[in-house]
Amino acid sequence: MAEQAEATDDRENLLLPGEPRWEGGDGEPIIELVDVYKSFGDDHVLKGLSLKVMPGKITIIIGASGSGKSVLIKHMNGLLRPDKGTVRLFGQDVSKLGDQALDRLRKRVGTMFQNYALFDSLTVRENVAFALVEHGAMARAQAEELAETIIKDLDLGHALDQYPATLSGGMKKRVSLARAIVSNPEVVLFDEPTTGLDPVMMEFVDKLIEEITRKYALTSVLISHDLATIFRIADQVAVLAEGKIICVGRPEEIRESEDPRVQELIGGKAKSQIEVHASDGAEKAEMIVRMKGVHKGWESNQVLRGVDFEVPRGTLTTLIGGSGSGKSVMMKHLLGLLKADRGRVEVFGQDLSKLSEGDLRELRTKVGMLFQHAALFDSMSVRENVAFPLVERRVCSRKEAHERTDRLLEQLKLMEIADQVPVQISSGQQKRVSLARALVTEPELLIYDEPTTGQDPIMSLYVEEMIMEVQESFDVTSIVISHDMASAFRTADVIAMLHKGEIIACGPPQVIAAAEDERVRNFVYAADVAAQEREAAARRGGGG
Repeated sequence: MAEQAEATDDRENLLLPGEPRWEGGDGEPIIELVDVYKSFGDDHVLKGLSLKVMPGKITIIIGASGSGKSVLIKHMNGLLRPDKGTVRLFGQDVSKLGDQALDRLRKRVGTMFQNYALFDSLTVRENVAFALVEHGAMARAQAEELAETIIKDLDLGHALDQYPATLSGGMKKRVSLARAIVSNPEVVLFDEPTTGLDPVMMEFVDKLIEEITRKYALTSVLISHDLATIFRIADQVAVLAEGKIICVGRPEEIRESEDPRVQELIGGKAKSQIEVHASDGAEKAEMIVRMKGVHKGWESNQVLRGVDFEVPRGTLTTLIGGSGSGKSVMMKHLLGLLKADRGRVEVFGQDLSKLSEGDLRELRTKVGMLFQHAALFDSMSVRENVAFPLVERRVCSRKEAHERTDRLLEQLKLMEIADQVPVQISSGQQKRVSLARALVTEPELLIYDEPTTGQDPIMSLYVEEMIMEVQESFDVTSIVISHDMASAFRTADVIAMLHKGEIIACGPPQVIAAAEDERVRNFVYAADVAAQEREAAARRGGGG
């Protein structure tokens, strides 16, 4: 790897022909922030932040949601200037630069956005070549030829002429990565590059970042909530809290920090730490959901291939599986939104294929949904948001709806914010309000759609505890769709794994954890922090 990096030190930035690559002195950071302050009105985000990013290394910044990570990144690529303090990019103080000089520096920095930021109307090849063509760095044909080379390097040659809408999340990540590096930048900033990906795809993207950092002699800075990523690829970890970097060091040094704020983020029940709890799987319980031999496909895309799936009453069943494995299609069958090509779907003992549309609508009133995002109405108060399903469906009188709503708000400790609107409350409170709205109709079945995706470890544990509280306090059966293996093994009574349209494993957590099927083991343990720590220690022990 070192030889590859050495060989690419003379790579010319295609947006700045003739601009020499930054060399710096011995031990000189390529990005440095010294006592940086940044506010937006009364919102003081950065409060004396200092950080050094060393060249050729992978630095990962972690912190709770709302701690200022995105604001910090925008200082690193010159999109924001500090109110006070110093930001140096490539040794130059950005506050002393004019717009033109700053723009030249920014062209030396690539950014991979969390939401891909791809152009829907352009092919993969055109998306990657876009910046080179737009800035007049080279002719379109030449830019697209270079783009093709990088796309093939990232194992996407088959998708050159496809459009973003036809790509999976993992493929979009790679296209976004190709676009970030096509101009030969010296620094690449990654904004939560693995958010929303399943554990196997997370590992793939992590290794991709590590490989391109070495191969193209890059300096990489990542914002990440994924602890497995830290132990897999980080050279340096910086912890952001209360507007400052409170701890910085190698991953193992961060793990050993005694600062309670650091331990809250990565210690204890770490988001990616597999801890198996034993469960009897509720084998004798009545089955509230049954799918038997269910097939579903569209033209040449066969999504479900004979799915067998059961959910015992009163339990929490977690459905795991890779992106595109068919989890959402399964849930749509349970709600009667899709009909199986073959096979049988029963919910509450009723064969859905025999129900009228009116009966299906009635059945759906017994099912609550908690979406990945809170999906609250900004124009309504918390009380009105929670009461909305009762009022909209005319389940009861307005008076009774508000009485039921207030009882639930009391039970979930939300009464003190009942008259506030969503923008006035925290993201954790928004999750809880969304849960109250799902529970207000007194559903028999509650479905959670990836409830911890994109959450920092602190919020992930909050959401997990909220789910367990509901399971203990309400008469409900729950299905959780999840990529969060740590949470699944801590909370589920039953875990089922969907792989390429088939349930390949189903049982209590301890049974799934001990499964011998390599497909199950590779998926479950891909993001296990303990495994990453052992692997990192082995590399260091071997002189790697």
